[in-house]
Amino acid sequence: MNEQASTAGVQDAEVVIVGGGPVGMGLAIELGQRGVRTVVAERYAQPQPIPKGQNLTQRTMEHFHFWRAEKQLRAARTIPAEYGIGGLTAHGTLLGPHTYDWLQRDLVRPYYFTGNERLPQYATEAVLRQRVAQLPSVQALYGWEAKAVDQHADGASVVLGQRDGSGGERTLCCAYVVGCDGARSLVREQAGITQTRTDHDRMMVLLVFRSHGLHELLQRYPGKSYYNVLQPELQGYWKFFGRVDLGSTWFFHAPVPPGTTKDNFDFAAYLQEAVGAPFDIEFQHIGFWDLRFMLADRYRQGRVFVAGDAAHSHPPYGGYGVNSGLEDARNLGWKLAALLQGWGGEPLLDSYDGERRPVFASTMRDFIARSIETDRQFLEQHDPARDLPAFEAAWQARAQGAVGEVHAFEPHYEGSPVVWGGEGRGPSAMGRHQFEARPGHHLAPAVLASGGNVFEALGPGFSLLAFEGAATADAVQAFLGAAAALGLPLTVVQAAGEGEHRRYGAPLVLVRPDQFVAWVGQPAEASGALAGQVLSRAAGLPARAPAQGVVQV
Repeated sequence: MNEQASTAGVQDAEVVIVGGGPVGMGLAIELGQRGVRTVVAERYAQPQPIPKGQNLTQRTMEHFHFWRAEKQLRAARTIPAEYGIGGLTAHGTLLGPHTYDWLQRDLVRPYYFTGNERLPQYATEAVLRQRVAQLPSVQALYGWEAKAVDQHADGASVVLGQRDGSGGERTLCCAYVVGCDGARSLVREQAGITQTRTDHDRMMVLLVFRSHGLHELLQRYPGKSYYNVLQPELQGYWKFFGRVDLGSTWFFHAPVPPGTTKDNFDFAAYLQEAVGAPFDIEFQHIGFWDLRFMLADRYRQGRVFVAGDAAHSHPPYGGYGVNSGLEDARNLGWKLAALLQGWGGEPLLDSYDGERRPVFASTMRDFIARSIETDRQFLEQHDPARDLPAFEAAWQARAQGAVGEVHAFEPHYEGSPVVWGGEGRGPSAMGRHQFEARPGHHLAPAVLASGGNVFEALGPGFSLLAFEGAATADAVQAFLGAAAALGLPLTVVQAAGEGEHRRYGAPLVLVRPDQFVAWVGQPAEASGALAGQVLSRAAGLPARAPAQGVVQV
C-alpha cells in the first residue's frame, strides 16, 4: 500500500472497508475468499473487551461455516459446550414465581445447516481477525480510522489517519467503499446518506461485573445464559442479564433515570432488586447509551455502501443486531465480487438496499418495537397481585407467543428484482420456516443419498439443484450453456430417488451464493431461453438470447 496519495487511476484495492468489527471483518472474508483485493481499516489494535453481540443464530453460523471459521468460533466459546445457551423471561424478579423459556432458537434448528452459538463479541472478532490474516487478498490496517471519504465516476478514495495521534496519514484509492463504522458512521455522513431515527427517550446503562453468588442463585435455571426481567414501572423495557462465562462474569443493561452517572446511582442495589436477593458484585465496566432506533434512508450512494450499525441500529433486544449486520456482509459481499469479476450488473448492487433495508425495517417494526409495546400493554393489563388467575393465564399465553416469535422470524427477499417469482410481495423479516424451496427464501438443508448435505455441495457461485435424474438432464444442460454464455459460475448438484431433497417440492432449484433461492421450476419449462433469463435476473445482468448451440428443451 502507498503511504501517500495514490497515483490517479491506480487502485490500492478494489474495496476499502472502514470498520473492522464483526461486520467489517465478515465482509472482508467474504470478499477475500472470492479473490477481491480488499483493505479493511480498524481503529482499534485489539478487540474491545465489552461483552455485546453474544447470540449468534443458526443462520449466522452458516456464514462462519462458509467462511471456514466455524470450528474456530465454537472453540472460542466462553461457556462450556455442554451448558445450554437458552433464555428466560421473568416477571418482577428473576427469583420470583413467574418465568418461562424465551428465544428458543433450537425450535427452528432443523431449517438450518448449523446450530446456534453464544460468545462475547470480542471473542468473535478475534476469530474473524485470525481468518482475515489467512487471506492473501485482504490487508487489515489496525490502529487506523477514516478521516474523509470521496467518490467520483471511476472510483472512490478514503483518507486514513493513525488513531494514536502520531500524525500518520494515507489515502487509499479503490472502486468501492463500505462503511462498517458503527452508528456514528463517518462514511455514511460523508456519503450524504441520511437516516431516520426514532428516539425512545430512555437512557440505558451497561454494567459488566463479576459475581459467583449470582451464578449460585441462578443454578435453579439450568442451561440458561440470558435472562430478562419485566417490571411494570419500566413500561415494557427490560432489565437484561447475560452470562459472559460460566460462574463469574456477567453483563446487564436496563433503563436508568436521566442524568444518571457512575457516581450518583446505586447500581448494586439496582441489580439485586432485579434478581430478588442480595449477592456479591465486583464492577468491571459502567457505561451508558441512548435507546433509539435508526435506519439509513438508503444503503448505497454511488460507490459507497453502509452495513451493520452504520446502516441500522436498535436496542439490543432479541439478538438481532450483530446477526443482521453479518447478513448484510454476506448479501453485499458476493454481489460486489460478482460485479468486480464481470458476472454481475449494477442492478445486483442496487438489490443490496432493495433486499436488506426492508428486512431490517420489518425486524425493527415487527419484532423489536412490537415486543416493547406488547410488554408494556401486558404489564398495564395484568398484575398477579390484582388478579392472579387472570395473570397466570395471560402469562402462559405469552410463553406460547414466544415460541411463535421464533418461528415467525424468517427474513426473506420475496419480490426482489433479482429473484424469479414472488412478484407483488416484498422482502420482510416476517415469514414462516418451511422445508419447501421458495424463491427469495433461505434454502433449508437436506441430506443427500450420498450421506452428505446439500450445503456441503453448494458452490461459491450459483448452484443448480437437479433432483430427477434423466428427467432434468436437458434442463441442466440449458443452465450450464446459459451460465457459460453469461460468464457466471454455476455448480450443479444432482440427486435421484427418495431422500430429504424431496422436501424442496421442486426438481430444479437455483441457489444464490448466499444460500437464498433465486428460482424453482420444472424440467419442461427450463428451456435455454428461460435459463438465460433466470440467470440474467439473478445476477442483475441484461437479459440475453441464448448462445448458439445452447440446448433448447
